[in-house]
Amino acid sequence: MHAQLCDVTKEDQVQALVAAAEETMGGVDVLINNAGLGGQKRVVDMTDDEWFKVIDVSLNSVFRMTRAMLRVMQPRGRGVIVNNASVLGWRAQKEQAHYAAAKAGVMALTRCTALEAAEHGVRINAVAPSIALHEFLKKASSEELLDKLAAQEAFNRAAEPWEVANTMIFLASDYSSYMTGEIISVSSQHP
Repeated sequence: MHAQLCDVTKEDQVQALVAAAEETMGGVDVLINNAGLGGQKRVVDMTDDEWFKVIDVSLNSVFRMTRAMLRVMQPRGRGVIVNNASVLGWRAQKEQAHYAAAKAGVMALTRCTALEAAEHGVRINAVAPSIALHEFLKKASSEELLDKLAAQEAFNRAAEPWEVANTMIFLASDYSSYMTGEIISVSSQHP
């Protein structure tokens, strides 16, 4: 097994990661774009730096990694990319404008690049979780907000990370071989 750190906001590190993965593994079949950054801030109080940081980590990184991987997947005529979006790409929530804009961008990027990549046998889809409770989210969000969001779910709880990962595995597998450009909601939210 090989592991390598990569700051997906830095093009040189993205290129180095893809080159190392290609060399070490003899070609990458699946890319899961899972980097994301959020935060809570009203638009009127948000600085340019706060806006740009969330957009760079949550949207631009998906562009960078997708572009780099398509350059090696397309010539081989195969590969799968799975992006992590969010239901906030469709729905509104106070103090989440930067994150919601980034995730809506991930959805649009998924659909557009899927059409381009299909010509080369590469599939691109995304998942859109409502809330998946993981350690970073616990650190970055207030307990009050997490309780409020969990209460909005039909099961009165957040998803476990493995529940979202199962959908990603499905999209990466041959079971979804006819799907591309799709966004699958992983949610139990009330209507």
